[in-house]
Amino acid sequence: DSYEVIDETGKHLTDEFMLPTVIDENGTIKPEDSVVFFNFRPDRAREITRAFVDPEFTGFERKNGFFRLTYVCMAQYDATMPNVLVAYPPEALSMTMGETLSKAGKTQLRIAETQKYAHVTFFFNGGEERTFPGEDRILVPSPSSEEVPTFDLKPEMSAYEVTEAVLPCINEDKYDAIILNFANCDMVGHTGVMDAAKKAVKTVDECVGKIVEAIIAKGGKCIITADHGNADQMIDYENGGAFTAHTTNPVPVIVIDPEKPKQALKETGRLCDLCPTMLEMMNLPQPAEMTGVSLLKH
Repeated sequence: DSYEVIDETGKHLTDEFMLPTVIDENGTIKPEDSVVFFNFRPDRAREITRAFVDPEFTGFERKNGFFRLTYVCMAQYDATMPNVLVAYPPEALSMTMGETLSKAGKTQLRIAETQKYAHVTFFFNGGEERTFPGEDRILVPSPSSEEVPTFDLKPEMSAYEVTEAVLPCINEDKYDAIILNFANCDMVGHTGVMDAAKKAVKTVDECVGKIVEAIIAKGGKCIITADHGNADQMIDYENGGAFTAHTTNPVPVIVIDPEKPKQALKETGRLCDLCPTMLEMMNLPQPAEMTGVSLLKH
């Protein structure tokens, strides 16, 4: 009974750690089957999708080889993905932050460990895989699943390595803008392990401190924020168990500008307001395509 299987499995695992499961003895995918993949985020969905639809896939041996499916993706996971239908094709975005900086003749760096690399590159560029002129990228490997099955076992992840990689870039005045993401509070928060989450937060706090100190020493400015919460709530208020999902709580926005130490911010804002804020801090004009407004109060 599928309901019994779901109920029994849920007693031991949260969704972050679900193993591949076949409930029906004949429930495997066969030639000419139809598949609707309802994930809208591409970063993980495209991995298994390519294994199903790409005749040239070599990531692992497919026992039954390649066979045809009617395979529908909720969104476009990868423009190079063959043999798929897309329910909601992407909208073309122009003058994203990366493109705006590039056209202004500015240099930029995107840096993160593996778990958040797509967020500072593909996602931040509006779903574009390509780099813009003047854009460099640094990928710091996250701990492998063989080394660390779950990130609560290594809550520092690769934050120290990311910090070590970015500090020389700051000290050498190599870039006009740096976009950096620390994965710890999100990825360790997903495990639901409170002590590990505390270590993750402490690690990020330590690393951010070093980076901010280096930026201030070079006369730079920075914004510290997040696009969602996770480690801010580790307990399910309804049942007292572990809470492993993202939260919708407000996130902090911290602006550090040595030239304007008393700069005030507006009381509320939206995610789309961050890029206009960055542009104002860099004394660059905001393109008409950006619908947000600067968070700096005047």
